[in-house]
Amino acid sequence: MHKVLLVDDHEEIRRLMRIALGKQFDVIEAGTGDEALEMIRQERPHLVLLDIMMPGGLDGLDVLKIVKSTPELADTLVVMLTARGQNRDQEAGIAGGADGYFIKPFSPLMLRDFIRDMLRFHPRVPR
Repeated sequence: MHKVLLVDDHEEIRRLMRIALGKQFDVIEAGTGDEALEMIRQERPHLVLLDIMMPGGLDGLDVLKIVKSTPELADTLVVMLTARGQNRDQEAGIAGGADGYFIKPFSPLMLRDFIRDMLRFHPRVPR
């Protein structure tokens, strides 16, 4: 089963995403960018769902840049989930190496299907 790390500082969004992802994925969670980076290093998830705006030292774009610039982590798929929907925000995410970008509010079921397809067809993800 593919491991997905869900990173958002709002518990209710994480709960909604856990329900939407159901039993299709092994879902783990983090509430801050610092926790996320630690979990990415320890747990090695196949895919990270990453909010941009979070409290603490690292925001989502910081985590994205660190993951994509660290050779042993660079193959981790990262999908940004954010309320920041301006073109410049999306461009910053894509320039940072994001593999997908969803603007809140989004359809959890569409996101689930996107994740499933990405994990199924992406060459960097083990089968």
